[in-house]
Amino acid sequence: MVKTESFRGRDYINLLDYTKEEIETLIDVAIDLKKKYALWEPHKLLDAKTLFMIFYNSSLRTRNSFEAGMTQLGGHAHFLDPSKIYAPALEGDEEAYSTERVSDVARVLSRMGQGIAIRCYGDPVGWIYGKANEIINNFAYWADCPVINMEDDKYHPCQGLADVMTVKEKFGTFKDVKFVMSWAYSPSVHKPLAVPQSAIIAATKMGMETVLAHPKGMELDDEIIKHCKLNAEKNNSGFEIMNDMEEAFEGAHVVYPKAWTC
Repeated sequence: MVKTESFRGRDYINLLDYTKEEIETLIDVAIDLKKKYALWEPHKLLDAKTLFMIFYNSSLRTRNSFEAGMTQLGGHAHFLDPSKIYAPALEGDEEAYSTERVSDVARVLSRMGQGIAIRCYGDPVGWIYGKANEIINNFAYWADCPVINMEDDKYHPCQGLADVMTVKEKFGTFKDVKFVMSWAYSPSVHKPLAVPQSAIIAATKMGMETVLAHPKGMELDDEIIKHCKLNAEKNNSGFEIMNDMEEAFEGAHVVYPKAWTC
């Protein structure tokens, strides 16, 4: 396990804010906690701690994994429906009797708990790319406790971390593992970019041979692509973008199909 003491009090909004070594530490700790849970060994590391969860969107896996995780660690997760607490809004987006400014919500919750986790993308921000990420960063600016991104319109760092953790469990290494992030068809008109973007960030950050496969017209954020190229260069590994799906899948160890729209 890589030793680090740099996690306390930090936000978790995107994986670009964390080094490869820090992510390796998170994976090692997660695998250890997973083992303890399987063996029913007590691991109440968050005894009497409170996590506030604000879901602007519906959720099955994320909500229940966070709630179950907090229970297993000895804490408690509060589920907050924005429509029932006055939806947190950026300055200038307030509506009388239906919203409350993010700065106020963040400071109030910080005084009552030890963390704030947020999911926001799509309809709540009118599908304006980047606005949900702005809301989460605004929470982080005003909050006095760590803020966790449970998926916005740019990043899904918890999913990205879980993905590379699975690769580590299955292969024991990231070196020479070919990881293909593949676009897949969905009849839905709107699909966010957060999952594929976080997947390729995580894969390149850990040094996998990463391929992004999609039809022309389904390109991801140029800023994300730039970071992935830098990650690959730093790790002396590969990062390619392909429009031929069969060619992209050749020799793959991991294929990750996911729908997204641009």
